[in-house]
Amino acid sequence: MSLSQLDRNIINRWQGGVPLTARPYAVMAEELGVEEVTLLDRLQYLLDTGALSRFGPLYNIEQLGGSFCLAAMAVPAARFDEVVEQVNAHPEIAHNYQREHELNMWFVIATELPPQIEEVAQQIEQETGLQVYRFPKQQEFFVELKLTV
Repeated sequence: MSLSQLDRNIINRWQGGVPLTARPYAVMAEELGVEEVTLLDRLQYLLDTGALSRFGPLYNIEQLGGSFCLAAMAVPAARFDEVVEQVNAHPEIAHNYQREHELNMWFVIATELPPQIEEVAQQIEQETGLQVYRFPKQQEFFVELKLTV
């Protein structure tokens, strides 16, 4: 996929945060030297083509009363696609990644209440017949990663 210079500028600018104003897209469009409708059209294009998987705010879920947990499974290769569908069918699954490792499926369980993490993990174990390894956060580090495209 090739990105236009405007697309690259939008992605690079987006990583710096969104203005907290009544019309954040208008402010960002002005900064980028385009019309607001052009910015919105390009954002939709980037989402539709998969250049961006999502955009939105990042919340500290724990300060809002929720919880999340990194989890992993050792999934037999012949069942991987089937198990992906089973895991992703849960609305609490925020991300799901395949890795080259014995634990070849990694995902994040995000819930409104901390006890729900265990409930979701147990449901997945019952549905798949596979163990869900839980890796709860022990310490938080903030690393601001910005990738220039």
